[in-house]
Amino acid sequence: MSYPFNVRVYGILIDDDHNLLVADELVHGKYITKLPGGGLEFGEGTIDAIKREMMEETGIVVEVTEHFYTTDFFQVSAFNPNAQVLSIYYLIKAVSSIDITIKQKPFDFDEEIDGAIAFRLIPIQTISEDHFTFPIDKRVAAMLRELFV
Repeated sequence: MSYPFNVRVYGILIDDDHNLLVADELVHGKYITKLPGGGLEFGEGTIDAIKREMMEETGIVVEVTEHFYTTDFFQVSAFNPNAQVLSIYYLIKAVSSIDITIKQKPFDFDEEIDGAIAFRLIPIQTISEDHFTFPIDKRVAAMLRELFV
């Protein structure tokens, strides 16, 4: 029997003003808020994956400063009930300018279509599990709150 895994990589980017970059997305008709990142592709390592994902999603060149968290509990995929999600989170810093449009309110998409993405900054001192959609991101938010609040 095979057990499919969905390996995800996410970046924790905190700017000089102590704001956390988050992504609001419209995926398969669902409104989600998550950290920037995405799926590991066959043949790449996790650090290369987060660098690629950040470039694809934001255009920002990043450097990984340290590993932050890897899922340590069972989590079924929100999009495939037959797959287990394993998420890896890295603390990252921008090595290029952050030249993306920052929205002020959640889900403020330029065009409301599947795959739409908008970025916001949340002051790290106010971070909460309630800011995020998925259970693993909620766990990371709690860990960030313990560190920064």
